[in-house]
Amino acid sequence: MRKSGLLPALMTTALLTSCYYYEGPQPCPAIAQATAVSVTIPASYVPQVATLRLKACQDGLCKEDAVELRPGSVSVDQGCTPDGVCSATASPDGTLTGALFLDSLTEAPMAVTATGTSPDGKALPVRTLDFRPRGDYPFGEQCGRFVTASVVLDAEGLREAPA
Repeated sequence: MRKSGLLPALMTTALLTSCYYYEGPQPCPAIAQATAVSVTIPASYVPQVATLRLKACQDGLCKEDAVELRPGSVSVDQGCTPDGVCSATASPDGTLTGALFLDSLTEAPMAVTATGTSPDGKALPVRTLDFRPRGDYPFGEQCGRFVTASVVLDAEGLREAPA
């Protein structure tokens, strides 16, 4: 009895089934959006900053608080295995990052003010920025719009972080 044609037929069926593209609703990641203003201090300005406070005002409401600064990092690609498993690792980049958590965040205009102290206790220059937080669909429109507000504080002042 000849069975040699059965194996290729089964392999083709399995391959077609595993590669089938599902065109229905795609699942959304189970993550919540952080309603916060994030701040990054570039490595070149880190030696000037000991403490930082942010004040954010939007839609007539303001919130101000000290920001806990943590070491920032960049993702370093670790490559992919032959079977398609890819990975990355975080590597410190000399920056500091932090966030001021808000009760709500919209795409309405926002004013952010940064104050703080230097390592020798002197006040940092007061910096203010008026901008609009950005809305985007990073996981597709079916998963909802995410609004982000990110700023950079350096020797030149406070500016919106690049997208």
